[in-house]
Amino acid sequence: MRKRIIIYGISFIVLIGLFLVAVFAGTNNWKSKSPVISYVKPFAFTTQDKKIFTEKDMAGKVCAVNFFFTSCHGVCPIMNNNMKAVYDEFKDQPDFMIVSHTCDPETDSAARLKHYADSMKVDTRKWVFLTGRKDSLYLAARNNYLIDDPNNNVGNINDQFLHSQFVALVDKFGNVRGQVYDALKPDELKLLKHDINTLLKETEPPSTTTTGTSFAQ
Repeated sequence: MRKRIIIYGISFIVLIGLFLVAVFAGTNNWKSKSPVISYVKPFAFTTQDKKIFTEKDMAGKVCAVNFFFTSCHGVCPIMNNNMKAVYDEFKDQPDFMIVSHTCDPETDSAARLKHYADSMKVDTRKWVFLTGRKDSLYLAARNNYLIDDPNNNVGNINDQFLHSQFVALVDKFGNVRGQVYDALKPDELKLLKHDINTLLKETEPPSTTTTGTSFAQ
């Protein structure tokens, strides 16, 4: 009797396994999916090479997105040095890029961003640096990428200054995925790299979209 129960138990487990294979085979449903927390709205900024860069230039690519300013002597150098490690790991992936926006467009002209990019020794086809109107940059940070509270858009833009070490991750279809990653924390950088790898393998957009308010507090 005991032997028969064991055989039945094993058979049941095998049947469950075959059922799961039948349900998920040929789909992406078996993969862990990072939740969709936002999506990229239309924008137009200027690159370090004085070219126009829009959301269409991100289409088909997994993009790590952050905000910094070149004269920063605090978190920005640490953040971008850590992002350099991400760049080095994925720079040979044709469907990956880093998109960095200035928080200080009054200072960070295209020429200044070009000098900064050269100092980082990166390929600006894989890591682009953007400037533009301050209100548009801050709106993107808060409403597209959720790295700051959208309610901070209230008030005079000239009195505002955004300073953040957070990174957003955008999939090939323009969705902001996963969470807002703290680029100063090794465990979150490790998670960011893991999620980049996951999104690079995706061939279809996520089946559901969940808007969130996961801005960095």
